[in-house]
Amino acid sequence: MRAALLVQWRRALYITPMKRWIPFIKKPPLVSVIRLNGMIAAGARPAALNDAGLAPLIEKAFRRGRPAAVALAINSPGGSPVQSSLIAGRIRRLSEERKIPVYSFVEDVAASGGYWLATAGEEIWVDRSSIIGSIGVLSAGFGFNEFIARHGVERRVHTAGKSKSMLDPFQPEKPADVKRLNAILHQIHETFIEQVKERRGARLAETQALFTGEFWVGQKGVELGLADGIGHLVPKMKERFGDKVRLVPYAQKRPFLQRFGGRIVDDALHGLEERAAFARLGL
Repeated sequence: MRAALLVQWRRALYITPMKRWIPFIKKPPLVSVIRLNGMIAAGARPAALNDAGLAPLIEKAFRRGRPAAVALAINSPGGSPVQSSLIAGRIRRLSEERKIPVYSFVEDVAASGGYWLATAGEEIWVDRSSIIGSIGVLSAGFGFNEFIARHGVERRVHTAGKSKSMLDPFQPEKPADVKRLNAILHQIHETFIEQVKERRGARLAETQALFTGEFWVGQKGVELGLADGIGHLVPKMKERFGDKVRLVPYAQKRPFLQRFGGRIVDDALHGLEERAAFARLGL
C-alpha cells in the first residue's frame, strides 16, 4: 500500500512541473486584468493615468501568455480628454490587431474620461452602486484680478498676438475669451459623443440626456445603454472562460524613491485634485 502511494506521489511530483512546458497539454484560459485607477492626466505624475505611463503595461497585457481576453478594472472620475482618447485608442488597436476581446468592469466610478476608457471594451459591466456617465467637458479656474488690485499689485503683460493672454486669471474675464473657450469645449464634447455612439451603437437609449454631463447609478446606467449589465470581474470571467480561468493583474507601480523629495508636494496637489474630482460625484 505504501509503495503504491509512493509511486502516485512521485508521478504527481514530476508530471505537474512538466505540464508547465509541454506544449500539447492544454492550459486553462488566461485573462489579463488591467487596473485603471485614478485621475487621467498628462505628464510624469506617477499616480495619474496617461498613455505614456500605461503603454508598456497595456502592451504586456495583450502580448504576454496569449490571453483569451483582457479585462479593464476601472475606477476613475475622468480627467484629460486627450489622454482618455489615447489610452482607449491603444487598447482598441491592440484588441483588433491580436483578435483579443476586451471587457470593462466599473468599480466605484467611470465618469467623464473614466467612461471614455470603459468604452474601449466590447461590453461594460457595473456594480449596482457604480457611477457612470458624465459625458461632458469641464473647464475650471480662478480669477485673481480683484485680489491683486486690493493689494496694490500691478499686472504687466506684453504679447504679440491679441489672443495670447486669453483667460488670464489676473485680468477681468472677457466675453470674447469665454466665447472662444466655449467653442473649444463644444468641439471636444462632440468628439466624446462620437466615441460613445461609435462604441455603444444601438444599445444607447434615444435620449439627449445622455450627453448633458449627467451621471447615473448602476441599473439606471444599464437601462440607458451605457452599460450591458450588473456584474463583477471574477465571476463574469469565470462564467465566460470557466472556473479554472487564470487572472493575471497588470497595474502601474510607483517607484519607491519617488515617494520622497519634490514628489511629495506634487503628489499631494494631485491627490487634492483627484479628491475634488471624486467629491464632485458624491464619492
